[in-house]
Amino acid sequence: MWHSRFVNIRSLFTRDRLRKLGAFVVVVAAHIGVFAVVARTQPSPLEPLPTVIEVELFRPLPPPPPPPPPVEASDDPGGGAPAAPSRIHVPPPPRVPVPPEVPAPREQAPEPELVVGVAPISSATPGMGQGGEGTGSGTGIGAGDGPGRGVRTGPRNLRQPAPLALRRYHPPEALRRGVSGTAVVSCRIREDTVLDQCRVLSETPPGQGFGAAGIAAAVAEYRFRPGMIDGRPDYDLRAVITVRFGRNAP
Repeated sequence: MWHSRFVNIRSLFTRDRLRKLGAFVVVVAAHIGVFAVVARTQPSPLEPLPTVIEVELFRPLPPPPPPPPPVEASDDPGGGAPAAPSRIHVPPPPRVPVPPEVPAPREQAPEPELVVGVAPISSATPGMGQGGEGTGSGTGIGAGDGPGRGVRTGPRNLRQPAPLALRRYHPPEALRRGVSGTAVVSCRIREDTVLDQCRVLSETPPGQGFGAAGIAAAVAEYRFRPGMIDGRPDYDLRAVITVRFGRNAP
């Protein structure tokens, strides 16, 4: 069985609730009025921003200094000491080599002639008379120069080339055909140990040019010290050289 329940509406609207409801209605109406006013009013246009001008400040450069005053011309004509004369340096002439002096062989002085008799000119001092003859014996050793020869030493070889150095003097035709040879030459020894005035004594095989090649090699490649006689150079003593061309030279 259903029972209906009646609600008293007046009990809902109490005085306190009515007062709050009235305040709410007033606030809502105020907001609606403010919105209406704002909607009707048009915003004023924005004012344009002023133009920005950039300014750069700098310190100006100082002005250049004034030019110096012109120099007044002097009445002195100038001049001075005259220029020194030019000096041309001329190189001295080349010195002519002076050959060393070779001491000449000493010669024995001739023995004075024995004069027996009266002196041709008188003198205040007494002279020496002729002595008598006597007998005696003695020994002694002395050194002197005479027509004979003393102790002699032969020439000394100071420089002798290697077989490879003699290849440049090998006769070209014989070198091309592989022919070896030998030349025996005689040369005079100069004071500077160089050989000159060479002549061919023999060449093997003959007619192949080994003689002339031997002379050229002796003058260019060999050096000799002259022979000595009693400690002095003997330039009359010649050097005899055997020059061999090739490994199979006789």
